[in-house]
Amino acid sequence: MRHVNIKGKGKAALVCIAACASLLVYSVTGVAQTPKRINRAIELLQQGQPIYYTGSHSGTVGSFEQGKKDAQTWADYISYDMEAAPYDVAGLSAYMQGLAAGGPTRTGHKTPAVIVNVAVRGTDEATVRANSWMFEQVLATGVHGILLCHATTAGAVKAFVEAVRYPNREQGVGPGRLQEGRRGAHGAATASKIWGISDQEYLQKADVWPLNPNGEILLGVKIEDKFAFANVDEIVKVPGIGFGEGGPGDMALSFGFKPGDPRAKEVQDKIFAAAKAQHLYWLGIGGGRGANFEAMIEQTIKEGHMVGSGEETAAAGRKFTKRPMPY
Repeated sequence: MRHVNIKGKGKAALVCIAACASLLVYSVTGVAQTPKRINRAIELLQQGQPIYYTGSHSGTVGSFEQGKKDAQTWADYISYDMEAAPYDVAGLSAYMQGLAAGGPTRTGHKTPAVIVNVAVRGTDEATVRANSWMFEQVLATGVHGILLCHATTAGAVKAFVEAVRYPNREQGVGPGRLQEGRRGAHGAATASKIWGISDQEYLQKADVWPLNPNGEILLGVKIEDKFAFANVDEIVKVPGIGFGEGGPGDMALSFGFKPGDPRAKEVQDKIFAAAKAQHLYWLGIGGGRGANFEAMIEQTIKEGHMVGSGEETAAAGRKFTKRPMPY
């Protein structure tokens, strides 16, 4: 073998060749070089792939350091809870900045998608409008979606969607549908930095999907008490809502169901049927651990459920739907 003494330009050329080879391997493994969307969750749903989240009702540590750590999460989106956990926008803002600093993600996105459970309840239109400042503050941190808990009436949900949207939107607006958006422009300056785009680009892209096909914000509703259940057929028809869940724990408390009561499943089945009829992406992949774990995941996906939680559920679900890796 001939030994070559690499110096100067020769060494630089070898380094360049090695770097190119690394990029080629990186591409072949399936890692997205150029994400098609800002919001990874929307990108996957648009491809027909279920999505999986991480997060808990005890809350997320709202710090820059935690955000930086979570930037490489396995999850398709992070559920950031401020319903039961403290409403701390400063902590959320620091967390989002940490996500941006720790990125890009393994799929090439600037940050993982983050969907926040806000503290306000969707009990009625007046309550949602009076507390719409919460949506403005949360969105200004650069998050990618909001879940409205205890969404009880269609009027409350309409007010929610309108509070999130800018006034320069047309989709879904009209008599008997949505009013024009109510969100102010000032939050764009901070949110756009997290998204990695200009303020003007943010003002265009920060709209609700799939109502606006180019929107990057995902809004959800949680149907979780007997009052909401009575209105579910109207709630799920509100334009601008993309996903949701049934909230079985609070629903059982509201109805007074005891563990094992078959009526609890009947309620959840009706909620899912109503949501599915409106093409909403609904939580429910899985159904517990045990010998039938993977079979339950496959069954619930076949039924039309599109949202799940937990890394084990994600691994099994991604395998079943032949999700391109790395994740």
